[in-house]
Amino acid sequence: PFSPKIENSVETVKELVYGKAHEIYGDDLPTIIEERIEQELKGIIGGGFDVIYLIAQKLVKHSNDDGYLVGSRGSVGSSFVATMMGITEVNPLPAHYVCPNCKHSIFEEDGEALGATYSSGFDLPNRACPKCGTDMDKQGQDMPFATFLGFNADKVPDIDLNFSGDYQWKAHEYTKVLFGVDNVYRAGTIGTVADKTAFGYVKGYCEDKGITMRTAEVERIAKGCTGVKRTTGQHPGGIVVIPGYMDVYDFTPFQYPADDNESLWRTTHFDYHAIDQDVLKLDILGHDDPTHLRMLQDLSGMDVTKVPLDDKETMGIFCGPEPLGVTKEQIMCPTGTLGIPEFGTKFTIQMLVDTKPTTFAELIKISGLSHGTDVWLGNAQELIKNEIVPFKEVIGCRDDIMVYLMYKGLEPIKAFKIMEFVRKGKASKQPEQWAQFKKDMEDAGIESWFIDSCGKIKYMFPKAHAAAYVISAFRVAYFKVHHPLWYYCSYFSIRIDDFDIETMIKGYDAIKAKIAELEAKGKEASNKEINIIESLKIALEATARGIRFAPLSVTESESKNFKIKDEHTLIPPFKTIDGLGITVAEKIVEEREKCPFLSIEDLQKRGKVSATLIDKMRMMGMLDDMDESSQLSLF
Repeated sequence: PFSPKIENSVETVKELVYGKAHEIYGDDLPTIIEERIEQELKGIIGGGFDVIYLIAQKLVKHSNDDGYLVGSRGSVGSSFVATMMGITEVNPLPAHYVCPNCKHSIFEEDGEALGATYSSGFDLPNRACPKCGTDMDKQGQDMPFATFLGFNADKVPDIDLNFSGDYQWKAHEYTKVLFGVDNVYRAGTIGTVADKTAFGYVKGYCEDKGITMRTAEVERIAKGCTGVKRTTGQHPGGIVVIPGYMDVYDFTPFQYPADDNESLWRTTHFDYHAIDQDVLKLDILGHDDPTHLRMLQDLSGMDVTKVPLDDKETMGIFCGPEPLGVTKEQIMCPTGTLGIPEFGTKFTIQMLVDTKPTTFAELIKISGLSHGTDVWLGNAQELIKNEIVPFKEVIGCRDDIMVYLMYKGLEPIKAFKIMEFVRKGKASKQPEQWAQFKKDMEDAGIESWFIDSCGKIKYMFPKAHAAAYVISAFRVAYFKVHHPLWYYCSYFSIRIDDFDIETMIKGYDAIKAKIAELEAKGKEASNKEINIIESLKIALEATARGIRFAPLSVTESESKNFKIKDEHTLIPPFKTIDGLGITVAEKIVEEREKCPFLSIEDLQKRGKVSATLIDKMRMMGMLDDMDESSQLSLF
């Protein structure tokens, strides 16, 4: 592809990587690190991918400097160079210790690699540095670089980054600073007519014109309409970068979205898939995790990156709610993970019940299993149920295959080929090739359960993506266990859109009754009601832990964030009132700050609040202390 150029990019990348490596691991780098960096840089620089790494580094640093963490998606976390450049927090080396004081590192004990026993460094037992006595840091998630750029570093790197939803537009704007306004465009998409829509068009035409047509003829004409351009749109996070030495018209015309010449962004006129082989596309996506962590950081004054990822109480909630000080019956959930990103859905809670994880590596495995296709159901789940193999040995992520086969003695290139074959679900599509791979594994003494398990897989998740998500989830979980008020305050502010705030204010028994009432509807429940059940379950847990929701207040409520009143009480924001949008909520707060509302009439007028909403506020008792009108009667 035609990559953009940045002056001295190769030298800059090397400086950043070696600078950070020496800072963490000392002036004399251990062989394993020296070799890993050299192997990666050779592929990255050889393929001309150094610029892509540098762009990602600049984007992440820009966000971090403004106080927002960035999560990495996809397999970029399996690149140690990316870790050293600060693009991802995931360290892909095998499990190891490193001393923050004297930089001494330990990768093996008694001639045995720590990585052979621990697939995540966070599970290593605590130890003091043998050289200087300082508590050592524990790192490493054990992922081969090949999962990111291919075995010979011949895949174009796809660096997807999760920015805070609040910050995403700033990250987009920053690309204009990096490359110039005329070199960056939003990735355009083209919406086409679908089969059923086309069928409807033809049927409608026949009815309008009074024509009778055989179904086969309707289908024939509909086929001609299918795939025709209907509308254009834009990819939510994709930014196409045109290199400075080329012109945008060398690749695509551009257009303004919705014919708005004043728009901040222009989009590519061609669907970006048509040009993604030729130009660089940056994926700058919006995500709730960084926003949630930022709010926790603001509320607590703590640095969320310092949360201990081996905290025993936090680990405990993945098996049961006891660390939260409540019982399963009280919160109607067998684990304490409601409201923890990636671990709070019905499906994953059932997986937690089946697997009872006690280590960080197992959480990463569960994240991998829950995102794969045919990896858990009818596969790993059966192996555990029938006690064929312990949970920690089943295949969870694509990297597990390559790492396991290499520890068993298969040469790396073969292990890589088998992993790629399996993760794309080719075992069922290409039986001859699969038979050959099976024979290779049998010859190497690989167990038959492992081979059978590989044969069933349709799609697998990269371990780096799973690790990044679990690190994020664990940090949120830490606050849930140790600082409940901050956790519930941020959770309801950021992750919930549908509330039944009147029930939440009434407390535990009312919430429990409402959940039962909504769940009794079964399939009849609307999407909104299903969302409300989710939010009420978290509210039930919060009230079981001694937190209460105060009534809304015209003088104290904020527009969209919950507010801490005292150590047991949260004040809900205006957005929780059904039918009151964020625009009105912000208007009320803005006007209130200029001057307190003198009466209900004043609130309605200045806050642009409709009569219906005023009635709703009346019913909720929010207006009890206010006069109807600002006029005084003199007689």
